[in-house]
Amino acid sequence: MHSVTGVDPHLDIETYDPSADLMVLNLGPQHPSTHGVFRVKLYLDGEIIIKAVPYAGYLHRGVEKLCEELTFVQIIPIVDKNDYVSPMMNEQAIAMACEAMLGIEVPPRALYLRTIFAELQRLASHLLWLGTFGMDLGGALGGGATLFMYCFRERETILGLFEEVTGCRFHYNTHAVGGNRHDITPKFSCDTKTTLEVIEKRLEEYVQIFSSNRIYRARTQGIGVLDGDLANSLGITGPLARASGVDHDLRRDAPYHIYGELDVKVFTESAGDCFARTLVRLNEMYESIRIVREIIDSVPEGPILGMKPGKSPGHIKIDASQGYSCIESPRGELGTYIIGGGKSRGASAYRLKIRSPSLHAASCIPYLFPGHTVSDAVAILGTLDPIMGEVDR
Repeated sequence: MHSVTGVDPHLDIETYDPSADLMVLNLGPQHPSTHGVFRVKLYLDGEIIIKAVPYAGYLHRGVEKLCEELTFVQIIPIVDKNDYVSPMMNEQAIAMACEAMLGIEVPPRALYLRTIFAELQRLASHLLWLGTFGMDLGGALGGGATLFMYCFRERETILGLFEEVTGCRFHYNTHAVGGNRHDITPKFSCDTKTTLEVIEKRLEEYVQIFSSNRIYRARTQGIGVLDGDLANSLGITGPLARASGVDHDLRRDAPYHIYGELDVKVFTESAGDCFARTLVRLNEMYESIRIVREIIDSVPEGPILGMKPGKSPGHIKIDASQGYSCIESPRGELGTYIIGGGKSRGASAYRLKIRSPSLHAASCIPYLFPGHTVSDAVAILGTLDPIMGEVDR
């Protein structure tokens, strides 16, 4: 066995140690801890990872090219499947880019609805991450399957709220260029507050599972440390960057919807390890609950869809101009870059590029894995929380 303490993540595998008896292990492409169809090729010296090479593309659907063939109205349900854990975020990002280029003013009621839906979607996404991460660590949490079922139970109540509005539990196709397709009822406010009250009480129990478990701390503290400078150089945003001390959140720093009217609290940690990333997401769940509670009873009356006079939501055309719009998804900056003037005289995009935070998150794997064990790789990958549909597109 050869010592690999302080392994340089930039080390060329060919110059590591010619006498070392290295083994190649494929983590994935179909493995529970990869959170999708994803493969990481691990070069091991015993249990220690010397080099990690990620391979994506197993879920490639040609979404960006498809968005250049379809009209702006037709692509809304298509992008739902990118980050399939938070579909509404994909819809919002596309719609906002079109609205910015067309100069469409979204009605106040629709802006409130978008903000509420976004925070509920963030909460649902983090709950899914929390449950699956518990499964990843298994016995470290005293029964990971139990936490998994509990978190999915709570997430199901949020999906029930979305179903009440849109008729769907998933892939909602509710956001449109200019606003929303579905409106809420007075019952929605009451149901939402009841749901959040239940989730908040149960969330306190889950936080205790993490904070008071010595085995969990040993599995996560000091593991997979992501430096803030490296995060910035790789374009990593969201909870991953904030856990590494990068104090940035688009909801506060480049407000959209009605975030400019809210005091959004941004939570950061300095350690940059798996434990820090856990703390950031847990705090963000509480913040999402607080934001929804603050505005749920203040939704103004009025229309939920706004268009320019003489324009129909079903006939959207963008000339050869270009623009970029972004939002703070549960995984970071989700952006849409559009060049107009595509087919049918601008009814589709000439070029559409999606800036997906999961792709940037996956880019740090070669830097974080080396020097750790295979079981550490599972924990690191779990706290990166990449969605492969968003990585591949």
